[in-house]
Amino acid sequence: MKQTITTIPALAEASQPQVLGRLVLSFRQEPDTQRTQLIRTEQQPPLKVVRAFPLPLGGVLLHLHNLSGGVLGGDLLELSLEVQPRADVQVTTTSATRIYRSRPAMPPAIQRTQIVVREGGRLEYLPDMLIPFAGSRYQQYTTIQLEQNAGLFWWEIIAPGRTAHGELFAYEELTNHFTISALNRPIASEHFQLQPARQRMGSSARLGPYTYSCSFYLCRVGLEPQRWLALERSLGRLAQELSQPAESLWGVSTLVSHGLVVRGLSNKGRDLAPGLLRFWQEAKLELYGEEAILPRKVY
Repeated sequence: MKQTITTIPALAEASQPQVLGRLVLSFRQEPDTQRTQLIRTEQQPPLKVVRAFPLPLGGVLLHLHNLSGGVLGGDLLELSLEVQPRADVQVTTTSATRIYRSRPAMPPAIQRTQIVVREGGRLEYLPDMLIPFAGSRYQQYTTIQLEQNAGLFWWEIIAPGRTAHGELFAYEELTNHFTISALNRPIASEHFQLQPARQRMGSSARLGPYTYSCSFYLCRVGLEPQRWLALERSLGRLAQELSQPAESLWGVSTLVSHGLVVRGLSNKGRDLAPGLLRFWQEAKLELYGEEAILPRKVY
């Protein structure tokens, strides 16, 4: 099927400093070839996609671009993504997501993401690290809906700032609202607001002695609870193997149904991505009988 691409004109009013970036994407599996195709693209700068690259087993890989090089104070960015029945989609970013300093008079930068994975579809969302710069204010709101037999691998890594520049929790605000629903029932919900100038980030209620954090949600709707309990035990052993006193800490727990969540804390950002890869490889092999291979950044 021919892909429909719409480029929405950028806002041009000089009196409007806020940038509205928008991506609307839809994927479907073609019945004759059983290969996934990107069939709908609506894009408004600075958000952009170029094309979907085919993967060996019939899925596609998509790179999300931000033409601004990062998220600016006052930006409002929206992503809407639909994975139609039996489509297989892998999404990554071209580099780390940089959250730039917000001017005092500007509202916080906001990212809104809405995801629907329909029956038998699968989404692997594997972005690079989120780096909030000193003085930045950022809010993100994510809702994910999963239908019967839908699969999801979704991770996020958050840095404490530009540590190479001496920035450590120098941002003003980092807010996250995240919800996954399966068969119209919530199965995971994550809500936090970090304001380092007002909160003690070393509190055990936040990050404790660690500075980097990550979350990884693994879902497949409809699997029996015993499968999830067995996978929790297996990944729990991996978490113990990867945890190093005073350096990194990993944990695994089942969701109320249909999935697991893996959480990691570290004092070295470079430790988290390899750990996530290990969890992804073991979980994908167990849930789908397939090898997990990191997406290529350049084609």
